[in-house]
Amino acid sequence: MALPRTATTFAPPVMEARRWLEGVSFPPNRPLLNVSQAAPVDPPPAPLREVMAEMVLSVPSVHLYGPVLGLPALREEIAAQWSSTYAGAIRPDQVAVTAGCNQAYCAAVSTLCGDGDEVILPVPYYFNHRMWNDMAGVVTVPLTCGPGLIPEAERAATLVNPRTRAIVLVSPNNPGGAEYPAETLRAFLELARTHGIALIVDETYRDFDSRQGAPHDLFGDPDWDDTLIHLYSFSKAYRLTGHRVGAILAAPARLAGVEKFLDTVAICAPQLGQHAALWGMRHLKDWVAAERREILDRRAAIVEGFPRLAAKGWELLGCGAYFAYATHPLAEPSDTLARRLVPDAGILLLPGTMFMPEGDPEGARGLRIAFANVDRPGIGALIDRLDVVTP
Repeated sequence: MALPRTATTFAPPVMEARRWLEGVSFPPNRPLLNVSQAAPVDPPPAPLREVMAEMVLSVPSVHLYGPVLGLPALREEIAAQWSSTYAGAIRPDQVAVTAGCNQAYCAAVSTLCGDGDEVILPVPYYFNHRMWNDMAGVVTVPLTCGPGLIPEAERAATLVNPRTRAIVLVSPNNPGGAEYPAETLRAFLELARTHGIALIVDETYRDFDSRQGAPHDLFGDPDWDDTLIHLYSFSKAYRLTGHRVGAILAAPARLAGVEKFLDTVAICAPQLGQHAALWGMRHLKDWVAAERREILDRRAAIVEGFPRLAAKGWELLGCGAYFAYATHPLAEPSDTLARRLVPDAGILLLPGTMFMPEGDPEGARGLRIAFANVDRPGIGALIDRLDVVTP
């Protein structure tokens, strides 16, 4: 008898790591440093909360079903802003709004793949992408990255076969933090187009990219939607994690398939969250810019503090947006080390084994540090504690 779909994959990693805290107490002079999850821990900014409160009271439609593919005004705003940002031509009918970016990924894969089809994921990969592939009956084909955790199109080309349906890139990357060069993304687009497969680009952390201007020119291609499927999340830029608003940009014919998925799973993204995202796009540009500067300063604190660990054998493989990904020099595997760091150092982070295929030796060396919720002094304390546990 076949296994239920949910039995084909592993437990949610963040929830598993939280269970490591059970029964552990943290003294006042060494409080827990939680660098296990990237989601903002603060609510949306006060002006947005005030607008949302007024919407709850005075806009009846925020309590009702809306169009399956999203509020027309939000789809139009995304199309206009993306066209400006990327110097491209994006129409509202190439945009759909989803209940978060994870749902956008699930919907995209559901329009592409049947049982046994393959999707290429660079490793270390975002674990929810792997989990959905498993539950959808899709085979995940790992792509080993090059220096700086940057994937290489030439290496990916060797993995493409008649069952391949898509290549997935996340930039800035989760879990690696790497910002993929524009030429890397262009090479992958051409590779995917040559083989008649999709290129899924998840830019959840785009607002915290350290580079100025558009991170790539893919939307400048007049035929971008014959190959590219673009994913985005409003959770990070506007702290709307609990309101579940994401976006998928693709060909209208593909969005017809997305509409089937969304209508069956959630009917529509939450209306209040969609209205909030629209207001945020129109009014919070300066606030988002300030948030970006703060995240970039925290990234700099990681880079500045890491040489002390490097002197003891640690290696910083990638650092950007919300994440740093490092290898440790200790003999124990990372899943054991991560558990031990909770009582021994007051640190909660995720081991590389959660981002790699089972048995991959690189997973036993890796650790992901989600530093976005830790300020400069906290990052200094994190470096101090990791220094102490390293012989």
